[in-house]
Amino acid sequence: MRKYNPKVKICCILSKKEADIAIKAGASALGLVSEMPSGPGIISEEEIKDIAEYVPAHIDTFLLTSLRDAEAIIRQHKYCNTTTIQFVDSIKPNIYQFLRKKLPQIKFVQVIHVMNQNSIKEALEITSYVDALLLDSGNPNLKTKKLGGTGRVHNWELSRQICELVSLPVYLAGGLNPNNVREAINFVKPYGLDICSGLRTNGKLDPVKIVTFFSNIN
Repeated sequence: MRKYNPKVKICCILSKKEADIAIKAGASALGLVSEMPSGPGIISEEEIKDIAEYVPAHIDTFLLTSLRDAEAIIRQHKYCNTTTIQFVDSIKPNIYQFLRKKLPQIKFVQVIHVMNQNSIKEALEITSYVDALLLDSGNPNLKTKKLGGTGRVHNWELSRQICELVSLPVYLAGGLNPNNVREAINFVKPYGLDICSGLRTNGKLDPVKIVTFFSNIN
């Protein structure tokens, strides 16, 4: 089987130093996590703005937001000024439409928390509103929502079906690490990969894990 190299988004970037490490390793996008009900990698909007301004123009910066109100999202994004907004919770169609009018140059990525067959239906229903999907292992139905950063692998069969059915770019997240990434690529065949905890040791980006991760992709 001929290998292909998916795009890599390294998420939960905590500093300019980590941004440099990720970009040097080969990341094409960085994830910057704003306030969340749970999960790792949360930094202040001031830090997100600072990192987004720092990275080279050819690197995409993703603002991960749990906000669901259109005006609040617009205010947050205009301050942070990333190239992309990643919605980690569900958004109503009219909110997407309003945001598209107000932020026409910004790319929208919607997280689908892959739990069951309904996740496929959810993915298909929103493809006309966003620029890409990101398949993760959270659970927005819990009392304290888990909206990403679980370090847990979900059902790749469901993710594979979504990749086959939608015409948008699809990122695969959830429990990826240097040991399983090639299997994930071969089975799911995503456009891109999204990884956070799988490249960290004691909360910090691990140079050895990063090198192994990229070598197992290429």
